[in-house]
Amino acid sequence: MGIRQRLQGFVEHPGFARFITGVILINAVLLGMETAPSLMERFGPVIVFLDSVCLAIFVAEIAMKLVATGHRFFKSGWNIFDFVIVGVALVPGGGGLSVLRALRILRVLRVISVAPRLRRVVEGFISALPGMASVFLLMAILFYIGAVISTKLFSYSFPDWFGDLGLSAYTLFQIMTLESWSMGIVRPVMQVYPYAWLFFVPFIMVTTFAVVNLLVGLIVNSMQDAHHAEDEVKTDAYRDEVLERLENIERRLIEQVNIKK
Repeated sequence: MGIRQRLQGFVEHPGFARFITGVILINAVLLGMETAPSLMERFGPVIVFLDSVCLAIFVAEIAMKLVATGHRFFKSGWNIFDFVIVGVALVPGGGGLSVLRALRILRVLRVISVAPRLRRVVEGFISALPGMASVFLLMAILFYIGAVISTKLFSYSFPDWFGDLGLSAYTLFQIMTLESWSMGIVRPVMQVYPYAWLFFVPFIMVTTFAVVNLLVGLIVNSMQDAHHAEDEVKTDAYRDEVLERLENIERRLIEQVNIKK
């Protein structure tokens, strides 16, 4: 067995995946500790050293996978994801690139690539994006219509909220999220325009309770489809394994019969 086969078996072993998950979680704790001045004053060198050890482990993992799989490494989207996350952490954080030091926390996202359940959630979300694009387009149309109407109706008395198209769209977004929509916006508007509820209530019903729930439904259906697809793959693999075993048994029986003859 060559070194590539050995490395591939090593990096694909469940124990190695659990080890990497543990390192990711420890690294997440260390990065959080670096934001506490009191901890950095007492244990700063130790925290920085352990963070460097975690990064070295991630680099070694990526290197072993590259050696084990060669160019096939970049055929996996999750491998590319890991490569980019670790690569960002290696970029020097001095000078104008100091903002990249904050991006080291992105290493925590690597837990997605080593946790099957989290991968299933992300894959379900990604598969829902085409359908979500249509919903977002519908929502954009509704917001545009609502922003034009609200600007025409309320801009004179409430220029801070509905003075132009952009302000109206932002205010309607706040109303859609139900953040202080009643006491903060709608009721003050109704004191000047008593029938303003005829606009705001249907807008909330359509955007908050219909369109947003439609987005949730799309994501849930996509996750279920991803789960079913994974189950089908496992079933096919199990069936192929059983068929292979049956073929081996049949071959041995034939050989035994031939030997007796």
